Amino acid sequence: MSQQQYTFKDFKSDQYVRWCPGCGDHALLNSLQKAMAELAVPPHMTAVISGIGCSSRLPYYMNTYGFHTIHGRAAAIASGLKIANPGITVWQISGDGDGLAIGGNHFIHALRRNVDINIVLLNNRIYGLTKGQYSPTSPRGFVSKSSPYGTVEDPFRPAELAFGARGHFFARCVDSDTQCSVDVLKAAALHKGASVVEVLQNCVIFNNGSQSMLATKELRSENAIYLEAGKPMVFGKNRDKGLMQEGFGLKVVRLGENGITESDLLIHDPHCEDNTLHMKLALMEGPDFPVALGVIRDVAAPAYDEAVHAQIEEVKAKKPAHTLGEYLRTGDTWEIK
Repeated sequence: MSQQQYTFKDFKSDQYVRWCPGCGDHALLNSLQKAMAELAVPPHMTAVISGIGCSSRLPYYMNTYGFHTIHGRAAAIASGLKIANPGITVWQISGDGDGLAIGGNHFIHALRRNVDINIVLLNNRIYGLTKGQYSPTSPRGFVSKSSPYGTVEDPFRPAELAFGARGHFFARCVDSDTQCSVDVLKAAALHKGASVVEVLQNCVIFNNGSQSMLATKELRSENAIYLEAGKPMVFGKNRDKGLMQEGFGLKVVRLGENGITESDLLIHDPHCEDNTLHMKLALMEGPDFPVALGVIRDVAAPAYDEAVHAQIEEVKAKKPAHTLGEYLRTGDTWEIK
């Protein structure tokens, strides 16, 4: 980390921000710039890579290196950049369509390989840039321009996809919740390996209200649970509800009823190798369960880019030739006169 102090203004470009007023991209942009300032990684050591979509305009608004790539290929470009330049902190910005539809293959393999990139997945459950088609995360029955009678498909759940690809870091935040967003973005950057931050986002034009139960602090207190490492799983406006294990599943309990206290609740351990509980927490949804926010999984594992460079050095140490020129001179040579 750099010893220099930065503010969020150091990471702002001079470009006019072209998103719809009220779009969740505005809030995420501000949170990302604040997180970068607190991480103190210099702008010239930071790169922001995006694919295609509304959120993929984000690199233009950052005073860092950036690359607005093609649809679904952000993870491939980000992976190549990190492997070629391991000292660069690489952020990938993708929407649910860009990242999980055409880019789904790159998404799962970046996680499987554990390339040290930070994937920010802005999930508004709609294709906004192309004017309102259903996306891979739109719920069954969702009515849109491309599904006027309701989609008959079941959606991807990003956490389930990430864990199925053997992902080691998964966190979630809401676009309008700046403090949680900054915290999880910083945690993602500090994690060595592929990290995924799912941002539950509102599209004011084509899917307005999709996160209505989480839009305000008061609503989140009742409908979400902030997971904190080493702390009991408590939530509710009055901090009077919690999570306990019941058989192989979870159940919501009320503190004080049947003698239940905080000591009876589950303690969050994001560093547990077994992802069974992490998966159950990440897949909770209402009306019976709160939505899990914060860092859900954060497990150390070898990073692909580091392993590649270590392997190169290991092989070089055993070989007499380290460059193409040296290799060409290792065999028999002839001189023609």
